[in-house]
Amino acid sequence: MELDPLLDDRGTRIIVCCGAGGVGKTTTAAALGVRAAERGRRVVVLTIDPARRLAQSMGIDSLDNTPRKVDGIKGSDGGELHAMMLDMKRTFDEIVEAHAEPERARAILENPFYQSLSAGFAGTQEYMAMEKLGQLRARDEWDLIVVDTPPSRSALDFLDAPKRLGSFLDGKFIKLLMAPAKVGGRAGMKFLNVGMSMMTGTLGKLLGGQFLKDVQTFVAAMDTMFGGFRTRADATYRLLQAPGTAFLVVATPERDALREAAYFVERLAAEEMPLAGLVLNRVHGSGAARLSAERARAAAENLDEGRIVDQGGGKAGLGGSPATEPESEHESEHGTVPEPNDLATAAAHPVPEAAPTAEPAQETTDVDVRHLTAGLLRLHAERMRVLAREQRTRDRFTALHPEVAVTEVAALPGDVHDLAGLRAIGDRLTAGRTPSA
Repeated sequence: MELDPLLDDRGTRIIVCCGAGGVGKTTTAAALGVRAAERGRRVVVLTIDPARRLAQSMGIDSLDNTPRKVDGIKGSDGGELHAMMLDMKRTFDEIVEAHAEPERARAILENPFYQSLSAGFAGTQEYMAMEKLGQLRARDEWDLIVVDTPPSRSALDFLDAPKRLGSFLDGKFIKLLMAPAKVGGRAGMKFLNVGMSMMTGTLGKLLGGQFLKDVQTFVAAMDTMFGGFRTRADATYRLLQAPGTAFLVVATPERDALREAAYFVERLAAEEMPLAGLVLNRVHGSGAARLSAERARAAAENLDEGRIVDQGGGKAGLGGSPATEPESEHESEHGTVPEPNDLATAAAHPVPEAAPTAEPAQETTDVDVRHLTAGLLRLHAERMRVLAREQRTRDRFTALHPEVAVTEVAALPGDVHDLAGLRAIGDRLTAGRTPSA
């Protein structure tokens, strides 16, 4: 997958990074935002990451519901980057304030049931993310919006939320609660009590009459706004289907993450939403892939047992002979590991032990180095095992979805915490090839 052409295309107005939780959506969205801004786009990144890592990596003290400009962007042709973090409740409050008369808006905002709904109703966060996306797109202040979708239990919640909240506000339960307000008086409250008893059973007994009254008051105040919620939900859904939108499914080379990615790819196709491709994060690699896991383990066992070949300048790898010095390094999950060379080859072929050295101190050093080298070889064997597992997992995904373009991002030794780190991720995202380390 080639991402630079996607970022450079002025027809691309929205990029949605979606996928299961914990796969790197926030970092991917931020890295794409930085790269697009430095290539001349006016970008805003909308994140729903409660850990505030995005703000820290961009050098901002904190993010809130208002886009903030990011300093340090080396943009050309007017490229700028802004970032914001969704405040779910504040976004809901803004909707109420924008679509209700001041007195009615105040009654809604002060209603206890509304306060609970706006802060914790299932799907509210996803719905408000889409509301905010619609607001940003309507302002036309940025030519590219990058969305980091909420860390839902299931990535599919992101697509379902607008319809789910719209269905809740337009459902039979709400219509039942609206009826007493239209009847009014004691008859209305009697009808409400009967209806709630029929619909909720023991819920009314547990929560009491005050809760039911709060719900009734909320529904009466929100009556005129329900249609607006449904209309905006439909408009947002159409916006996600528009040609200017591109979905990037983000995953790691793990079975569960790629299974979730496969479900999402299928759902996007069913909903006719434009998929740009799959970003496969945290992919491991090795600069010494020619040394198999089996040979590395065998070499480690030989070293532990002292079966190693003497060479002219001393034991292999210890005498400073050019033939035995490491050729290069490659990264392991625990640091850098010398690339296996003639030492591993010799260690894998046991020969009669050499004569004892006359230097006890040298013997101790030789033993320590052998144990260290054996440990490094075992690390390499484990790395090769991880590589094989990741490749099998990816192969299963590509077999099911050969039409999906893929770009791989090498695993980094630490977290991304600044613009330089985001630029490095952007370089890997757009390299379009399998990482070598």
